[in-house]
Amino acid sequence: MVSPLDTQQNDLLAALPDAELQRWLPQIEAIDLPLGHVLYESGETMSHVYFPCSAIVSLLYVLENGASAEIAVVGNEGIVGISLFMGGGSSPNRAVVQSAGRGLRLNAKALQEEFQRAGPVLHLLLRYTQALIAQMSQTAVCNRHHSLDQQLCRWLLLSLDRLPGNELVMTQQLISNMLGVRREGVTEAAMNLQAAGLIRYARGRITVLDRFVLERRSCECYSVVKKEYDRLLPRKQVP
Repeated sequence: MVSPLDTQQNDLLAALPDAELQRWLPQIEAIDLPLGHVLYESGETMSHVYFPCSAIVSLLYVLENGASAEIAVVGNEGIVGISLFMGGGSSPNRAVVQSAGRGLRLNAKALQEEFQRAGPVLHLLLRYTQALIAQMSQTAVCNRHHSLDQQLCRWLLLSLDRLPGNELVMTQQLISNMLGVRREGVTEAAMNLQAAGLIRYARGRITVLDRFVLERRSCECYSVVKKEYDRLLPRKQVP
């Protein structure tokens, strides 16, 4: 069984009232989330929901020919598996670990029972879902109207917000899969950012050197998404 201290590593769990958290604690498991691990495939019935702590999970839409594009990222601010409480039971998306780390998981029955109580958990999860939908919508607009350079900046910033440091372990091939573009395009965009002194990229590790300028170089999509998450999901102050 995990401790209440473990749950503080995920903002949604940290925001739960004590009574609701105590009901969940005996059923929450701590798990490793290795890079590339698939939590669920499109159309699968989900047995658990996942609360990333130090990992980041990408939600991808996969076409029949195998091509994919990321529609949202979930980290320590959220939950993976909203279909379980939204009534679907399965998702049209694939969930894959984008950045390795640790997480917590809860079985589907426990989540659904708590959601049906129509108490604080329901309202918290609905606010999170609204923020996630905002991210999905803004990602679609960004992919259609903004340059790859701007998309990469947005993607880096959203990922950094969900990590404790300023470094990501990520190959250019994985980034191209996430953004749904050719690897050569990602290589060029990454080289441009490196030449400008904003990042350092070597051996699959991206280190952000100047976040302030990276934010200025990004399109408005990053700030729109961040403001919506901050508005809907204020971080719990942990003593």
